[in-house]
Amino acid sequence: MLKRLLPLALATFAVGTDSYVIAGLLPAIATDLQVSTPAAGQLVTVFALVMALSAPVMGALTSGLDRRSALLIALSVFVVGNAVTALGTSYEVVMIARIVTAVGAGMINSAASSTAGAIAPPERRGRALAFVLGGLTLATALGLPLGTLIGRTDWHITLWAVAGIGLVAVLGIAAGLPKVTLPAASLGDRLRPLKQGRVLALLAVTTLVFLGTYTLYTYISPALQDATGGSESLLTVILLAWGIGILAGNIIAGRLVDRHDPAHVLTGPLTIAAVALTLTSVATATLVSTLAWAAIWGAALGVIVVPQQHRLIALSPAAAPVLLGLNSSAIYVGMALGGGLGGLAQEWFAIVPAALGLPAAGVTTLALLYHLTTTRHRAPAAPLPTPSTPEKAEA
Repeated sequence: MLKRLLPLALATFAVGTDSYVIAGLLPAIATDLQVSTPAAGQLVTVFALVMALSAPVMGALTSGLDRRSALLIALSVFVVGNAVTALGTSYEVVMIARIVTAVGAGMINSAASSTAGAIAPPERRGRALAFVLGGLTLATALGLPLGTLIGRTDWHITLWAVAGIGLVAVLGIAAGLPKVTLPAASLGDRLRPLKQGRVLALLAVTTLVFLGTYTLYTYISPALQDATGGSESLLTVILLAWGIGILAGNIIAGRLVDRHDPAHVLTGPLTIAAVALTLTSVATATLVSTLAWAAIWGAALGVIVVPQQHRLIALSPAAAPVLLGLNSSAIYVGMALGGGLGGLAQEWFAIVPAALGLPAAGVTTLALLYHLTTTRHRAPAAPLPTPSTPEKAEA
């Protein structure tokens, strides 16, 4: 079983690393492509937006294929996109390459999770899904800082490394994964839960949280210039502290939601994240305080995702894969909007990167207030339309 799941986890690890790592390399990319840092930041914005919007569309278009073929196609697009990004010498070429990469990346996560659920026996399905999607969490904790460290001399090397990881996943899937055929799910099936107001409310909270996060995080390297003194090694250490914080928060969240109402669990970390972002300028004055700030902010963010997933699954367990796919898209929409907001704040209002914590805190506070409003007035949700068979729900 591990032989079959490992290349799937490797694929999600590659996607997670690719999604986050550009932020740590932004100054070098901006200098090399001869554009401003906010302009370079739009590489993150466009990647996240295309990934969010293309995922349900491409998932529907490829749902008639067996999962191994769909994964091999998606990973091939992903690898080629990263290779072209690494070879790109102009902003326009790199932007197009990121768009192509995002289309492939958007297909990988849902295809990998549905495949894991299909090949695992029922009594081990939860652990199989956790193992495969754990690649995304591991990418945050290790892929991001390692990618930044590798690329400190030349950012192209990091993209080649990500492409290499994707290629290894291709070989592993081609050699070790059987053909897995699942009933096709149309685009309408995938988007039908959006007609439910309760689903939209939860997805809006997810989007606002990541919008606030990425208003600052997209420009984290220039924002921490004073704390790092321009040292890529110190930036890597700070990003590692942030990633470990997310990993710890993720683990803590799993225990909390087993014992408490997920809606109540969400309130605390949202509050902590808003406070941490508000104190960004003060908390990042020294390296030691920056490390503590990064770990606390990361831990708060790591807790947030889990109760959101649990609340969505509770609305309709049979439609869980579709709902979690929509939540993933909501995350990437937030990432895209956050990168755009941070760039506009710098270009239009001359806000320096180190001061982006305040608008980021404002958006996160809005997410907290909206969450409290929807929690206070929530009513029992109507049953969501679900696929006709459990297998279709996993497709």
